[in-house]
Amino acid sequence: MSAVLEAHEPNAKYLSALQPRLVQHFELLGTAPGGVARLRELILTLAVQGKLVRQDPSDTPATELLKDIQAEKDRLIAAKILKRERDEPALTEDEDALPFELPASWSWAALGAVIDIVRGITFPATHKTKEAAPGRIACLRTSNVQQTIEWDDLLFVERSFMGREDQLIRHHDIVMSMANSRELVGKVALIDQIPHPEATFGGFLGVLRPRKIDPRYAMAVLRTPYARAMLIDSSSQTTNIANVSLAKLRPLPFPLPPLAEQAHIVTRVEELMRLCDALEAKGQLEAAQHAQLVQTLLGALTASTSPDELADNWQRVATHFDLLLDRPEAIDALEQTILQLAVRGLLVPQDPNDEPASALLKKIRAEKDRLIAEGKIKRGKLLPQMDEGEKPFAVPSTWEWVRLDQIADSRLGKMLDKAKNSGKKYPYLRNTNVQWHHIDLSDIKEISLEAFELEEFRLRQGDLLICEGGYPGRCAIWNDSNKEMYFQKALHRVRPFGGIPAEFLTFSLEADSRSGALEKYFTGATIKHFVGQALDSYLVPLPPSAELSRIVVRVASLRSLCADLRQRLAARQTTQAQLAEALIDEVA
Repeated sequence: MSAVLEAHEPNAKYLSALQPRLVQHFELLGTAPGGVARLRELILTLAVQGKLVRQDPSDTPATELLKDIQAEKDRLIAAKILKRERDEPALTEDEDALPFELPASWSWAALGAVIDIVRGITFPATHKTKEAAPGRIACLRTSNVQQTIEWDDLLFVERSFMGREDQLIRHHDIVMSMANSRELVGKVALIDQIPHPEATFGGFLGVLRPRKIDPRYAMAVLRTPYARAMLIDSSSQTTNIANVSLAKLRPLPFPLPPLAEQAHIVTRVEELMRLCDALEAKGQLEAAQHAQLVQTLLGALTASTSPDELADNWQRVATHFDLLLDRPEAIDALEQTILQLAVRGLLVPQDPNDEPASALLKKIRAEKDRLIAEGKIKRGKLLPQMDEGEKPFAVPSTWEWVRLDQIADSRLGKMLDKAKNSGKKYPYLRNTNVQWHHIDLSDIKEISLEAFELEEFRLRQGDLLICEGGYPGRCAIWNDSNKEMYFQKALHRVRPFGGIPAEFLTFSLEADSRSGALEKYFTGATIKHFVGQALDSYLVPLPPSAELSRIVVRVASLRSLCADLRQRLAARQTTQAQLAEALIDEVA
């Protein structure tokens, strides 16, 4: 970059050579992850460093502008229109402490020396209304300060709470959130219209009024990463609220260009921001169109009525595979489609030589009767007969629709009650440990269990764990035969009969969870629960035993493909982000 700059006049530091490079790669930067936001930051950074437009040697330098601002303040103080500040804001004398170097015609100034800051009004909460009324005035609050001022949801307060006339909002005022969350404190918006006869602003806000400075340029400064970081870092922090004090705001280093150059900067910033808007709109449109294409093509797969029809529809997807799967949400949609195909009998071909699922059900009934007779499981409650209208979709003729209680034994874990639980301490799983597809063992608690409870609540390899509350339906399989582990009441433990792989049950639960079909089994308005009776009545499409094995192997293979696609996509996005960052660093 230095070599490029040396080719230009010494007073410039102007990007006449680098700007075309920025424009050349504008779309690349905009399509990188988070690229448009980084572009906006870059544009503002270049603008306030004097690198966005050429400096004109004939412009009156900023030192003269500072004198004019001070002269106007002295005149207003003499006329008793303005009060002299007790402590004039002082800019640091340490040049190394300033954020960056400026062009020769620019000057650093303390923000409070060139911009007046007015704090908002305070009033009792009981004296505000949502409706206008005689004697009341519109009042902005922090929620109104967005990218622009939002005037739709205002408060109205008695005008008498306004202590000074300068607390009336004026055109081209900059409204700042002086008290907010750490991420939002210092947020600013420009007043470009006042749709009420008069308006003021609340005590959590401040108004910044530039003197002889283009307010749009001041907005650009206040939205730069350096200004945002300084405001956030200098704010005082309570439990939930960060506060920017006048004492910290007024000395903020403000890069001041000549007045004529400010207009050029604002024009250029607005041009480039419109390009960013177009990139953003294009990205949103492309995302919507892409989602529609994915939905249409993958929807055709699940609408297939036979493996042959599925093969034809899959060929259409395969033709557009690279185009379809270039976004994480598209890979998620593919995985959901794979699960839907698996539980509908479309993922692997049916073999007429397979024993039908009805034969598997007979074996399971015999197994259950034996275990009940041996006292190893309890006979479940009689569940209602299934009618045809209850079945969610058609399955192959060799399959059967069953309730979970017909093919598996389920029970809730040990109640966690520190006052009543006794015995030795043992590790146990909670619903937070059970994620989709895996058990998270990073945070394991202990529970007290008596010796007679160990067999009842100990997990065996292949046990399916399903969240009862908090994340109802989320499930994973316990596959660690070497680790002693128990489970608490927030989880259902499900053990399938007849050699049914627990993996197939997870396919059904996850497919229904993603589609929303599982929610009809939940109880509770705010906090949802998947209670035992609902779980027992949960409908499962049951394939023949041999086909179950083929389905599990095929899903594992396709999920491995999805994982590989995600990894490659993440690597590509990382490369894009690194390239964008390198270009930004080069330009900045």
